[in-house]
Amino acid sequence: QVQLVESGGGLVQSGGSLRLSCVDSEVTNDDYAVTWFRQAPEKEREAVSSISKRHNVAWYADSVRGRFTISRDNAKNTVYLQMDHLIPEDTAVYHCAAVREYDGSNFRTPAPPHYYDAWGQGAQVTVSS
Repeated sequence: QVQLVESGGGLVQSGGSLRLSCVDSEVTNDDYAVTWFRQAPEKEREAVSSISKRHNVAWYADSVRGRFTISRDNAKNTVYLQMDHLIPEDTAVYHCAAVREYDGSNFRTPAPPHYYDAWGQGAQVTVSS
């Protein structure tokens, strides 16, 4: 059973950068697609980026494309979200979530939240203007 631990949130000025990490602390032989979600106060949760291990593709929301980069280090069981050119609208709690990939699955784009097998504890990202 995958278990996710996040790190890397913080406070940064507009235009700055942060990198979030999402570590799977339970090593498995399964393939997992990982999505980063965020939720700002009084706003709905939204997917910002995802990466499929099985299909080796990444997806980005329009609001972050060109500014955020998702990557994974399989040797370290870690998925990263590099966030550059941050703006105040990026302020939110960021969660990573993992869904197991299997023959015939297609998680090239984010799955609905109820599909996910595990969630990280959340990391606060605050961007000041």
